[in-house]
Amino acid sequence: MNRVTGRRLTAVALTVVALATGTTACSSGGSSSAKEDGGGTYTVWDPYPQFAKGSAWAKLLDGCGSKAGVKIKRTAFDTSDLANKALLAAQQSNSPDVLIVDNPVVSTLAEAGVLTTTADNKVDTSKVDPNLLAAGQSGGKTYGTPIGANTLALYYNKKVLKAAGVDIASVKDWSSLTAALEKTKKAGKKGITFSATGTEEGSFQFLPWFWGAGAKLTQLDSSQGESALSLWTDWVKKGYAPNSVLNNTQTTSWQEFATGDYAFAENGTWQLANAEKAGLDYGVLPVPASGGGNAAAPTGGEFVTVPVQGDTGRYTTTQKLVSCLTSTENLYPTDTTLSYVAPTSEVQDKQAAADAKLKPWVEAVKAAKGRTSDDLGTKYPKISEQMWKAVQSALSGAKSPKDALSSAQSAAK
Repeated sequence: MNRVTGRRLTAVALTVVALATGTTACSSGGSSSAKEDGGGTYTVWDPYPQFAKGSAWAKLLDGCGSKAGVKIKRTAFDTSDLANKALLAAQQSNSPDVLIVDNPVVSTLAEAGVLTTTADNKVDTSKVDPNLLAAGQSGGKTYGTPIGANTLALYYNKKVLKAAGVDIASVKDWSSLTAALEKTKKAGKKGITFSATGTEEGSFQFLPWFWGAGAKLTQLDSSQGESALSLWTDWVKKGYAPNSVLNNTQTTSWQEFATGDYAFAENGTWQLANAEKAGLDYGVLPVPASGGGNAAAPTGGEFVTVPVQGDTGRYTTTQKLVSCLTSTENLYPTDTTLSYVAPTSEVQDKQAAADAKLKPWVEAVKAAKGRTSDDLGTKYPKISEQMWKAVQSALSGAKSPKDALSSAQSAAK
């Protein structure tokens, strides 16, 4: 067993822990102390405070506990708090038995020695799509299993495109997409909206274009990366995308699309319910790669992980809990509730069969990629920060795409 004596954390993790001491968690009830109820109780921490005690999610946790012969003590945190709380709990030798965290956080916790590997905890990941599992891998080891995934694609307004004389079937690559935006503008409508804000959201939305150009996060200033940023910059200059993208979050970008004036919007699976409420005649298209085909979009969603315990005898029961939560039987209703695409082809096929509108999302998720994949791990946050700064700099006209990415690459090193 790969254990960390005395919960010795890395310097990066300790910094996060120090920041965590002043935060207050959103809890679904009960103390966050992980072991106060004894060996018959197993603790679960999750980032779903929106699901109260009587919800389907809470009932699933209790049901998996009953099946394993134990009681479940659940605490729900805001996503932004959960990683800090997990690091602090590890420092205090008080980690939960099951920890469900946003997938980019897994590598940070793994590097800090907080998590066990699936080789150690015996959680079966054999049915999980490899591209989704990669978000929880670091140093050749796997540190959890995804409970579901979301990603980005292009929503399009059929009415706007029809008025502009655009056949959506013709949109297969960047040049045909740009041609569609040009036609839309000439028809008196608006082209595309997205989020290029100076936060992780901006990087998240830029990544499909960056990866779709064939660029790699280890070399931000490649010619491929420059072509992706030039694409966005040209769209803004020509009025195909509004200047508001510089400040848009994914929520405000969606609100622009919901006006019915835009042909396209880059956004996520989580907007499906809002798309129905808006009453738009819409469709969904995976983000195209530069030369055609589907670009890899970044994966969102959480991983179910097993933190290191002083009492290694707990892992057998914990493995049963994780297996229950991520079973084929339970993934379907859970991912439907969370508006996620399932991490296994078997359940994805079931979702697509039940709801045809999920088919393009299943396709997008199959092409998706973890932000910390390629063994980037804890290097990703620094790279991402320089990426969104470069995007902001280029779109605002402060620097050319080439110079913006050159500065980003130098800072990322």
